[in-house]
Amino acid sequence: MIVNVSGLPVCIERRRIEAKGRKIPLLLLLPKVRREKTPAVLWIHGGGYMTGMKEMTLLSRGMDLARRYGAVVVSPGYRLSFRAPYPAAIEDCYEALLYLKHNAAALGADPNRIMVGGESAGGGLTASLCMLARDRGEVKIAFQMPLYPMIDNFDTETSKNNHGKVWDTRRNHRGWRMYLRENAKEEVSPYAAAARQTDYRGLPPAYTFVGTAEPFYAETENFIQRLKEAGVEAELDVYPGMYHAFDLLHPRLPESREAKERFFRHFEYALEHYTAPQEDTNED
Repeated sequence: MIVNVSGLPVCIERRRIEAKGRKIPLLLLLPKVRREKTPAVLWIHGGGYMTGMKEMTLLSRGMDLARRYGAVVVSPGYRLSFRAPYPAAIEDCYEALLYLKHNAAALGADPNRIMVGGESAGGGLTASLCMLARDRGEVKIAFQMPLYPMIDNFDTETSKNNHGKVWDTRRNHRGWRMYLRENAKEEVSPYAAAARQTDYRGLPPAYTFVGTAEPFYAETENFIQRLKEAGVEAELDVYPGMYHAFDLLHPRLPESREAKERFFRHFEYALEHYTAPQEDTNED
């Protein structure tokens, strides 16, 4: 299928990869017109770790990157927590990341410009995946975009007693219980909940935005501050009064339009300034 809506025409493909005895479905957005410095983007869908599908990327910033910048975008259909709790989702995303590394050139992208992003739980998986990739040393990530990420399994000052739109304290607790089961309120691995990280050194540069009315406001602020303290380039835009996923649910709001344009500007900066040379890009 080829999509051409206010931007470059994009070919949509569905593939499956085999990894460790299981098949992982992928959604690929392949622009028909390629530009210089084409990035390879792994875009991870949201849904509280327990719902959602890879096709949500078609309505997200992931599709915007393909249409506007000619980015090659891969979205994994990772296992959801109601079927398989942690570490199923992060391991599926990691296998998709390996696929993207080894096949970036064949897909028409620069393997030295691998970027990772996602919204909500997809933002949480983005943050944890960058930590996992850093520690395993197999894939270098140039830039991360964990938008209003779900990263803290402990209550914060904004996630407790939150009755906001779309996502609130009750839903947040349920999401973590489904994902982490009996460890929902325990000191888990940062690959499970990125806020549990204690060493932020060497992580990729980051950009995100968040609204002040949503549960993830405090944990997003803390995440960006910890990156900065570790010497990592990181930027955060805050939208007063905005709720979870406001930019996707109500795209015509002035705040949503501003968030989208500021996201584009940060992505353009990343294209010009961030690369992460791979040690080995042999195709699978």
